[in-house]
Amino acid sequence: MAPWGDTKLFFCILFITCCCYCTVTFAQIPMDCCLSVRNRTIDKQVVAGYRRQYSGQGCSIDAMIFLARRGKKLCVPHDEPWVQDLVKHVMILEKHCKKHNYKDNRCIGVPHQ
Repeated sequence: MAPWGDTKLFFCILFITCCCYCTVTFAQIPMDCCLSVRNRTIDKQVVAGYRRQYSGQGCSIDAMIFLARRGKKLCVPHDEPWVQDLVKHVMILEKHCKKHNYKDNRCIGVPHQ
């Protein structure tokens, strides 16, 4: 083989190895998922933030995850009417806190955006 042939072969093998390694590495990133939900109302003063969990995107169930002011995560069903009311409350709280630079007492534990 010519000297360039060995170099090309080396870089092809290197490229394939790197691609396979990255795919395996990214596939093993752990997700912070709710494994079950509780259909129990949550007091508005406790909640500081929320996020939606979708099944099929690394987690096994659909859920709404509320972040309590002290950092605890509360998993509830995403389609309940009281959950939607609580999401609206958190959105209003986030706007208020952003407007006041997160210095108001109501903004304790609210994640900065």
